Amino acid sequence: MAAAVAKRQNVLIALAIHAFTASGIVLAMLAAVSAYKLDWQAFFAWLGIALFVDGVDGPIARRFHVERNLPTISGAALDFVVDYVTYVFLPAFALATGGFTSAPIALALAGVIVFTSALYFADTRMKMKNNAFRGFPAVWNGVVFLFFVFRPPTEVIVGVTLLLAVLTFLPVAFVHPVRVERWRPVTLAVTVVWFVLAGITLAESLAPPAVVAWSLLATSLYLASVAAVQQGLDWFDRARRGL
Repeated sequence: MAAAVAKRQNVLIALAIHAFTASGIVLAMLAAVSAYKLDWQAFFAWLGIALFVDGVDGPIARRFHVERNLPTISGAALDFVVDYVTYVFLPAFALATGGFTSAPIALALAGVIVFTSALYFADTRMKMKNNAFRGFPAVWNGVVFLFFVFRPPTEVIVGVTLLLAVLTFLPVAFVHPVRVERWRPVTLAVTVVWFVLAGITLAESLAPPAVVAWSLLATSLYLASVAAVQQGLDWFDRARRGL
């Protein structure tokens, strides 16, 4: 009897965690409504909350063994659905409609983003052995957020978008802030600082003081490059030892 009660409790906990993950798609809907109104401050606020949900639901699911307790629902598939909308589709829509460049160029760049990211999400080699991502992990929400903050010229937007689209398919490591163990305390600290800076930026209607904007860029560059630096150090170490 006690075992049956415990099993039912575990199933209910697993369902609650899946519901928490699925809430990300409701946040995406609210972000879409904000984008329709061209309210970019609210748009990125909703995506920021969705990003937080995505950052914590995985550790919670692993802590409560959700996959084992409720195998009929795929948490990975649910996560992919939410992530593609919030990390890729909506940021691409924002790039296409945010007034950065001419409509043909903006639509072409948005098409590149959604197309390459769809292929990336289907790649079974997405994760490396150390839990880093293989290739740019389609975090276009962060990239487009920086575009809105800095409003760079068309040439920069085109160059960055195409570079990251190419990096999507190259074996270059990108960090998972929670699951990559190497330098994790530093990476987690930088991630927290990034969230604080992003919150300040949103509070300032995407026009923060220069020190906040450049600090946001610096923390973004750290998160974008730290795993590649680690990868390069590993390659150098193996070459030095003749392996």
